[in-house]
Amino acid sequence: MQNRNTANDNSIWKTGHWPTLVSAFIYFDFSFMVWTVLGPLSAHIKEALHLSDEQTGLMVAVPSLGGAGLRIALGLLVDRIGAKNTGLLAQCIVIAGLAWAWLAGLESFHAVLLMGFMLGFAGASFAVALPQAGRWYPPHMQGRVLGLAGAGNIGVVIDSLLAPRLANAYGWHAVFGLALIPAVVVLAVYAFASKDAPVKVKPKRLRDYWELFRDKDTHWFCFFYTITFGGFAGLAASLVMYFKSTHGLPKVQAGDWAALCTFVGVMARPLGGALADRVGGIRTLTFCYVIAGTMLAAAGQATTLPFALGFFMAALAALGAGNGAVFQLLPQRFGKELGLMTGLVGAGGGLGAFVLATALGWSKGQTGSYATGLTAFACLCIVALVGLTLVKKRWRTTWGALAAARI
Repeated sequence: MQNRNTANDNSIWKTGHWPTLVSAFIYFDFSFMVWTVLGPLSAHIKEALHLSDEQTGLMVAVPSLGGAGLRIALGLLVDRIGAKNTGLLAQCIVIAGLAWAWLAGLESFHAVLLMGFMLGFAGASFAVALPQAGRWYPPHMQGRVLGLAGAGNIGVVIDSLLAPRLANAYGWHAVFGLALIPAVVVLAVYAFASKDAPVKVKPKRLRDYWELFRDKDTHWFCFFYTITFGGFAGLAASLVMYFKSTHGLPKVQAGDWAALCTFVGVMARPLGGALADRVGGIRTLTFCYVIAGTMLAAAGQATTLPFALGFFMAALAALGAGNGAVFQLLPQRFGKELGLMTGLVGAGGGLGAFVLATALGWSKGQTGSYATGLTAFACLCIVALVGLTLVKKRWRTTWGALAAARI
């Protein structure tokens, strides 16, 4: 029997194919940055196109909705033409969208919405980069490998820091043109360095998703991730606009504070997974929903910037940790169908981001503040808590009793 404790077997640099792992990380990191770019640019675009608050909320939400559906579509394509070819195709579509936005300009609300849908191909990179990297490595290394490949959430932090500054210096249209530079570099690195693993994969079918969706646990996992990742991504897309309109901050400073809050959420994800390993995913999620719901409701009532910052950082930390907890539980319940479930759960997360960003825009437009939208999403955290209460006994006494990790 092979000894899995050897240095060779436990090193991601000596097992599998590290150039693919690195290029998958770079691809996902840049893609996540591009996917959320309309959020940091929202204040500039709103002023230039004279958008209402409702239109602004929908604008920053559309990439999340596009990414939700396209994650399943690209997941199906990965098994048919290979992860690398799928990644190259998706990147080319995003590059075409960036070039169009830069050269032709986005002079209407409908043009921005179309661009948002094209950016959904960047958000769908989750369904390409993770399986491409993961298939090179043995089961006992999947946590580390997928954690590294999936660390691209940091891209939204880079977005919030750079996009408003570039827009102030060169105009918001130029940001799309400037994004073409790293886009082409990433495409070249990915095309040269990444490879598909030499493993045979049975192609997924739409029928497979449908059959899995008939399982009631699938619905619960999708809902739980809709709240955690949806809350994280929805806030990441909306915070620049919130800080500018609610607290009167300049666009660049609003981006800086949004980046800080989002960074906390990104860093909390692996901590949530580690805590779930230690005390169980259900307990960790329970704690996360309590904190997130309380902090979001409090943020809706905050009247000063320091309090708002504290509440949002705490909420995003809880939501980020919740993302890690969901993916600690998911392999225990759906180990054999993990690839399919990743697509379904990821789509649920994108849908949640769309709902939250849209709700915040509607709330600001109809009531003059974001309080109603934030409170409504806080109530969804309560619903998630009720859901956990309903399933935890059954989970712990059925598949949880046979799981290799604490649930």
